[in-house]
Amino acid sequence: MKIPFNKPWFTGKEIQNITSAAAFGHISGNGLYTRKCHEFFENRYGFKKTFLTSSCTDAFEMATILMDLKDGDEVIMPSYTFVSTTSPFILRGAKIKFADSLNDHPNINLDHAESLININTKVLVVMHYGGVAVDMDKAMEICSNHNLILLEDAAHSIDSYYKEKPLGSFGHFATFSFHETKNISSGEGGLLVINDEKYIKRAEIVWEKGTNRSAFSRGDVDKYEWVDVGASYSPSDMIAAFLFGQLSHINKIQQTRINIWNRYYSNLLPLANRGVIKIINLPEFATNNGHVFYFQTSDKNERNGLLDFLNDNNIHAVFHYLPLHLSPYYKELHTGEELKNTELFADTLIRLPLFYELPLEVVDFISERIASYYN
Repeated sequence: MKIPFNKPWFTGKEIQNITSAAAFGHISGNGLYTRKCHEFFENRYGFKKTFLTSSCTDAFEMATILMDLKDGDEVIMPSYTFVSTTSPFILRGAKIKFADSLNDHPNINLDHAESLININTKVLVVMHYGGVAVDMDKAMEICSNHNLILLEDAAHSIDSYYKEKPLGSFGHFATFSFHETKNISSGEGGLLVINDEKYIKRAEIVWEKGTNRSAFSRGDVDKYEWVDVGASYSPSDMIAAFLFGQLSHINKIQQTRINIWNRYYSNLLPLANRGVIKIINLPEFATNNGHVFYFQTSDKNERNGLLDFLNDNNIHAVFHYLPLHLSPYYKELHTGEELKNTELFADTLIRLPLFYELPLEVVDFISERIASYYN
């Protein structure tokens, strides 16, 4: 039987909550469990305002609407990320400028990002790869100096911190994912975090299809009508109920995943010390939330050979992002600048199975197979 790369874990509370939501009689958006999830994130992490969405992509789309971007406005973001980070900006007519990764981590190289800023630049997007923080003091300084909107792509980053402050609490906006591959899952789902007060009132309208439904429900207005642009971004309360079942076990989930991550690290450290592979660089300012365990090989051929070897041993390991600046859709629009670190991570990075129910003995087996490949 093949060891999967990912396997969703169910706490047992999900079905109970869904049944409860059905019994309560409100299963469309913005119901009881939606509000419970919002309260959880705002109370636990101090986010100013949160909006559950049907996906992380939808959270990005909401943010780009709220930014009031115009044709020709420029957005700087990493090339080493998922297409959901960039497509919502393109849909608003923005121009993307891709920044390279650091040489020792897939996160955005902020020095390179700053060099791309010009009079048309409106937004800086930082993506915390693997739940490991970008240098947020530096990111915020850049945005302050150049009057930019800061958006944190925190899709990997639930319960992860920068200098003891939660990721997602620094930017004007932040987006989270609850896809089935994430630590906390609702199958599909996302969250938009707004930390700047001036965007909150309009966000509620955009979230509700461009209507003032929420204000009407509270009795703040006497008419329920179309007042702005928007879309159907709020998920069913059944999805929120499922998500809240996961959130109620977040400490247990996080600790288990971190234990698995640590076991991989201790098992593979001898290979790293020999210079055979490279293991993640965890900056002093960042925490590890156990989202993904990855390492780098020396080149693409070695990476592909190891993936084939692991597959032959019934281990499903995978590479990750292909550089967005070289994608079929965007390569003709790219400036032509080489992003060598991004391309190196795309060619050499391997992700290993990591999920809640992965036994440590299986982690040991996977590690032993990797060591045997090199030995």
